[in-house]
Amino acid sequence: MKRFRRHGQESQRDRLKQELFQFNKTVEHGFPHQPSALGYSPSLQLLAIGTRSGAIKLYGAPGVEFMGLHDENAAVTQVHFLPHQVELVTLLDDNSLHMWTLKAHKGLSELLEIGRWCPIPLPAVHPLCPVSSSVPDDYIGRRNLEHVETLQENPVDPNQVVIGYGRGLMVIWNLEKQQQLESMWWTEDGGHLLSSHSDGSYCRWMAGGEDMNEEEEEKSDIPYGHFPCKAISKIIQLPTEKGPPFLLFSGGMPRASYGDRHCITVIHSKTHVALDFTSRIIDFFLDCPLYPSALVVLVEEELVVIDLQTEGWPVIQTPYLVPLHSSAITCSHHVSAIPLKLWERVLAAGDLQSKHYSKEPWPITGGQNLAPDPPQRDLLLTGHEDGTVRFWDASGVCLCPMYKLSTSGVFHTDADPNDNMNQGTEGEWPPFRKVGCFDPYSDDPRLGVQKIHLCKYSGYLAVAGTAGQILMLELNDEAAEHTVEAKVVDLLQGQEGFRWKGHTQLDVREEPVLFPPGFQPFTLVQCQPPAVVTALTLHSEWKLVAFGTSHGFGLYDYQQWNNVLVKCTLNPSDQLAMEGPLSRVKSIKKSLRQSFRRIRRSRVSLRKHHVNNAAKVGSILSLQDANARLEAELAEMELAPVQRKIEARSSDDSFTGLVRTIYFADTFLSDSSHNTPSLWAGTNGGCVFAYMLRLPAAERRTDELVTEIQLMHRAPVVGIVVLDGHGAPLPEPLEVAHDLARSPDMQGSHHLVVISEEQFKVFTLPKVSAKMKLKLTAVDGSRVRRVGVAWFGSSRSEDYGESGLVVLTNQGDVHVVSLPTVKMQVHYPCVRREDVSGIASCVFTKHGQGFYLISPSEFERFSLSARYLVEPRCLVEVPFRTGSATQRRPIWLNMILIYRTEVGTLDEARLKILVSVQGALDIFIQPYIFFFFRNKRFYKSVNEQSPRCKPPE
Repeated sequence: MKRFRRHGQESQRDRLKQELFQFNKTVEHGFPHQPSALGYSPSLQLLAIGTRSGAIKLYGAPGVEFMGLHDENAAVTQVHFLPHQVELVTLLDDNSLHMWTLKAHKGLSELLEIGRWCPIPLPAVHPLCPVSSSVPDDYIGRRNLEHVETLQENPVDPNQVVIGYGRGLMVIWNLEKQQQLESMWWTEDGGHLLSSHSDGSYCRWMAGGEDMNEEEEEKSDIPYGHFPCKAISKIIQLPTEKGPPFLLFSGGMPRASYGDRHCITVIHSKTHVALDFTSRIIDFFLDCPLYPSALVVLVEEELVVIDLQTEGWPVIQTPYLVPLHSSAITCSHHVSAIPLKLWERVLAAGDLQSKHYSKEPWPITGGQNLAPDPPQRDLLLTGHEDGTVRFWDASGVCLCPMYKLSTSGVFHTDADPNDNMNQGTEGEWPPFRKVGCFDPYSDDPRLGVQKIHLCKYSGYLAVAGTAGQILMLELNDEAAEHTVEAKVVDLLQGQEGFRWKGHTQLDVREEPVLFPPGFQPFTLVQCQPPAVVTALTLHSEWKLVAFGTSHGFGLYDYQQWNNVLVKCTLNPSDQLAMEGPLSRVKSIKKSLRQSFRRIRRSRVSLRKHHVNNAAKVGSILSLQDANARLEAELAEMELAPVQRKIEARSSDDSFTGLVRTIYFADTFLSDSSHNTPSLWAGTNGGCVFAYMLRLPAAERRTDELVTEIQLMHRAPVVGIVVLDGHGAPLPEPLEVAHDLARSPDMQGSHHLVVISEEQFKVFTLPKVSAKMKLKLTAVDGSRVRRVGVAWFGSSRSEDYGESGLVVLTNQGDVHVVSLPTVKMQVHYPCVRREDVSGIASCVFTKHGQGFYLISPSEFERFSLSARYLVEPRCLVEVPFRTGSATQRRPIWLNMILIYRTEVGTLDEARLKILVSVQGALDIFIQPYIFFFFRNKRFYKSVNEQSPRCKPPE
């Protein structure tokens, strides 16, 4: 329909849209995907993590977070903070060097890249011998090593040869053991140097002058025996206030027995522990305000902090950087505005699970969190592959863990209850101790959680799984021991000719089970066949839970423990619904048949298209002049967008009976004067079922099928919403009873909004007649994947707001559709269209925000609301220090600056020498003794005439 544009109304609506809608990607929750480098600033108390994708993330006190991204698609290999400054340097695997700074702007800090240097390729230098290739360039200078003055064999060990050069260099060459150097560490007093090597050994070298104790000897040690061992990649030794120092090193395990372990060994006095991690170690450091207090370890899948001050060295619980993917995330559910009583009860249950953690505070406390307190308490629930449900505090910037629920205790699984993976056996060597919570392995894939629904007012929780199990749980503050009664629901309703080829159901424990305080199961519904639960909803006021699978849907009364409704939606021709997600059996014949049917339909439609075109050639030529005359008039009019033709889907397509959505509503179904409870269900074949429910107080509850709607194109139904007389969505169960929402309008006529993958359609109730619709697929070709109802408050007026549908399409775009007029308001690109898992994982909140997985371990948080916005707001100030910046600047940094001034770039060899040793280079260039290690060879040079090196002004 053509209509003229009304400029006044359009401009007013556009201004209102700016007050209601604003798209922002605010913060990334979770653990960075594929970390590759770790950095730490003791003066700033900031932690930096670089990733393989080129991202750099900074963390301080809870709520202090920064993120930067290199333009180059290269991995970050090193991160170094400049001492007592707010700058840091990153090195990528393409040998480019990048400088970053935390710049203050309008009272807030932001991470900015302020410079980059790319090395120029240097001409190849052919060494005269292996010795010259190992000696630093500044020692060789413009002259060679000159001639060999002496060559003598060790009289005791024939494998050791001393080589004396004319320039005063003496080399002790070991002909047998030529192990590669892995790392080195200066002791606090500068008198010794530790070096670790590729054969699992470490050496202690003396670096003293004339007052060196002659009784001390240079020694080498292989901590875990003389069998072939893995390399010790890093070694640290730090003193303590009293007693012997801490010695820590990574690696060194025997290759044959423990070559697959990822360990860090901590030795202090008589305590020797090998911390065993479940993923590869990236790097580690010690937090030392005065003496070692905490060990911070970055592994590939998590960040672990060990308290070294408390006996037993317990783990400190992380307030952020928690591995969301400790078991793979299978679903998520967001609940807004949690009541304080429920919040405190969940926190209390979580505290009982955290007694094994250290009581020490989080050691990384840099920066100031300037974000305002969250206006409400929000929960994010994630379901996992191992049958657990984790509760997260999603109110602010940090996604903090609150409570963990495990459903595996209800069932018999293959897990051995006596298998304790946390502690090693008595007298075991090496003395392993499991640390970290990352455990990607599931005892039984049927335990995987697929759907979650929490009632925040009653404390009831429904959890549905992969094998057709639906658990009803209630929050209890005390431990309880009881059996869980199981109720079997046959969704096939006795239909013959079908045989389930998928996985079997889980076996429920018949004996009583002891459940800890928290959410405790009290009843179980088992669907037959045990297919994946695809839809779930809970109405705690009516004490009903509804669920759906690929075979049908059911309604269960968890107060009286009986079935109210069972409906089979299975298509007789749908054989794939019999196989299940874990079955490897596929029907090749059916796949070929469907492919040929599509080809045949496309050929027929193409043939008809050619015939129609031939008949219309003459009429098209005669209409060209008329169309040319109308072009000027049509240019000033707003036309409906060009719509593509959408073919109806065949009823023989697979999974047409799969239930996509289930919805409870108190509305008008039988007549326009009596509202009754109702149940709505939408299927993958475009069919909507509506049931009127009778809910007596004590008698058996019944149902009655009132109407069935079949959409024309059989597009899958992904959402159902009922609007009251004012056009507002119906409130949640018990929301009105708790005075948190106004009562729905029951005077005016209600409307039903059916959201399919292709369009939005509004029906009047109780007649169920079509009123209006909004097409999506016909306009831009996209399909609806996720949908939710949200309230958008105005950023200017506290009293004004609108309800709307929030939609995510298969193209990764987010749309906001108005209610009840179903008109498109705004749309933004949000997720990459290639990121199928990210689109499938998206969940919307009630206030216009959303979460989706950008990696297996990270949620991206975004906001569509101009009023509600959760984002980091923090400030990092330059630490106070005495003296000028040049005097406090370490020598290695001055050498980098001087070298850049003279040459203009840094080559990789010099960068490794200057950056990796950092402050230890001050001792290297002392005029007394010069040490250099490579391949476990020892070099010594005496030069008494050189002056003491000072930092340049």
